[in-house]
Amino acid sequence: MTNIIKLKTGSQYEEMGSYSRLVAVGDWIFVSNTAGRNPQTKLIAEDVLEQTHQVFANIEAALNAVGASLGDVVCSRVFIQDPKDVPAVMTLIGEKFRGIDPASTVTCPPLGSTVYKVELEVTAHRGASKAQVEHVRLSQ
Repeated sequence: MTNIIKLKTGSQYEEMGSYSRLVAVGDWIFVSNTAGRNPQTKLIAEDVLEQTHQVFANIEAALNAVGASLGDVVCSRVFIQDPKDVPAVMTLIGEKFRGIDPASTVTCPPLGSTVYKVELEVTAHRGASKAQVEHVRLSQ
């Protein structure tokens, strides 16, 4: 039988929307779209890069709770409210994912509130960080 873990962080939005921050089905891990709100203070920084750092802290805490890490991420979906923030946010995301290189989608839709400048959703596979990786390049 497959083991399923549903992780809640105590966010009012998880309760309101009846969703989990993370759902692990066997070794597959799905992390909900995550904003840069500090879970302890409930505050969100105005600066887009501070929000992005907090987004990663929130995601890493959720992954660690189920025995996974950022290195296990195989796919990311990046949502940036303002297109002018894309270069700065993607530079930071590039630093965080350097060597991990997940498949990625980046888009600039309106988010749930104008206070949210960036959100990130990831899919991970527990153990991917320890797997042997073959890099294939289609062009130089």
